[in-house]
Amino acid sequence: MIDHTGVTVSDVKRSIEFYKKALAPLGYELLKQFEQFAGFGVAGKPDFWIGQGTPKESTHIAFRANGRAIVRAFYDAAIAAGGKDNGAPGPRPHYHEHYYGGFVLDPDGHNIEAVCHEPFLG
Repeated sequence: MIDHTGVTVSDVKRSIEFYKKALAPLGYELLKQFEQFAGFGVAGKPDFWIGQGTPKESTHIAFRANGRAIVRAFYDAAIAAGGKDNGAPGPRPHYHEHYYGGFVLDPDGHNIEAVCHEPFLG
């Protein structure tokens, strides 16, 4: 089980504002903030961190969503916060039968995804 992960960002203040809005539909909040880094999480536990630096390559982070509507809400919030489309919400049957994901590039080009693995119930 992964305890926490993170990405390097070129402008931590800009990225804090992006992630506060993009991750809100998933229940994530800004839980810790320091001058050079910040932690986001659910229920008081930061498990996604961003840190000031020079991103050397893009990273892919996928956040689990409790339902397809949450995937769509994440995608819409991330686009409204300045993210770039990297794959609109929809089924991805090439991953598996029930895979439903939405992908957005953050301000530094990191591929941020919300994904639901539950079957569509109508």
